[in-house]
Amino acid sequence: MQTHFAEPLDINALADIASMSQSSLHQHFNAVTKASPLQYIKAIRLHRAQHLLSDSQLSVSEAAWEAGYQSLSQFSREYKRLFGDVPSRAVGSVVD
Repeated sequence: MQTHFAEPLDINALADIASMSQSSLHQHFNAVTKASPLQYIKAIRLHRAQHLLSDSQLSVSEAAWEAGYQSLSQFSREYKRLFGDVPSRAVGSVVD
């Protein structure tokens, strides 16, 4: 998930790779990460986008695309929910 975060998340494929049912995968994944696979991948994508926005000359839409988002409005909504601010304010800023 760390290296393929920008690709669409396929729970069936993940469950097959782990030789588990989807429900077992969710249970085990949540026990380890305290998040569902979807929540986990969203966090990875959003942190990657934040990094791209602060450390590069990419636009908000380019950073969203690079992080795996297909919808700019969904990206902006989720970014604001996680970080408490709009993504355009992260452009060119230093993020710890």
